Amino acid sequence: MPIWSATVNVMVSAARKAARGLVRDFGEVENLQVSRKGPGDFVTAADLRVERTLQEELERARPAYGFLMEEAGVVEGTDKTHRWIIDPIDGTTNFMHGFPEFAISIALEREGALIAGLIYNPIRDEIFWAEHGKGAYLNDRRLRVSSRDNLSDALLVTGIPHEGRPDQDGFLKELSLIMRQVAGVRRTGSAALDLAYVAAGRFDGMWERNLNIWDIAAGVLLVREARGTVSDIDGGRRSLETGSLIAANESLQAQLAKAIKKANA
Repeated sequence: MPIWSATVNVMVSAARKAARGLVRDFGEVENLQVSRKGPGDFVTAADLRVERTLQEELERARPAYGFLMEEAGVVEGTDKTHRWIIDPIDGTTNFMHGFPEFAISIALEREGALIAGLIYNPIRDEIFWAEHGKGAYLNDRRLRVSSRDNLSDALLVTGIPHEGRPDQDGFLKELSLIMRQVAGVRRTGSAALDLAYVAAGRFDGMWERNLNIWDIAAGVLLVREARGTVSDIDGGRRSLETGSLIAANESLQAQLAKAIKKANA
């Protein structure tokens, strides 16, 4: 059984405390106070409450660290080398509709490099976590990406651009080509969980565009620590900057990148 480091302990404690009210709110989802933040992008009272709790708990444990958060934005810390990256509810629309695919996502950067990540689905009580150089885990079980090496056997996951999202026609071109080559394509509505599931081998691969750093930071580290490969759509290692990614084992990642390139030729 892996021994959680002090950093992981801090992250787990903060996520569990923030999730208590979230689970209660999920049980009364029809009564939530909901405001419209933008086309297809909602913020709930629960989002704000979870983010405040995470910030308070992480600040208590590491008072000098800074933050980058979905709702509150950038909070500078006196320690300029460390920064928490937080998505209080990745999959807010799912949460609003009573669909139990959403998660708290926390990542920690040191001098711009990811060193720890946690994705917590409170409904299933699944904690996906990773530390740089120490592997990726689901609770206390070591994770490995899928070993399937043919697209024809692969179950992939992606994000479908909805109202207000760009390049819907381009996505349909990619989907049209890729779905003819694979065993299946899914859409869960939570990029954080999608990456966690790739790390766990539940999905064989993922591709998506127009993501934010807080959507994917923890998940990118999880996949890499589960011996997977993550690139941006163009094949570089700048997914956190570009907001696009392809994640899978090395063989499938190369095949998926080739298919996407062909679809956009």
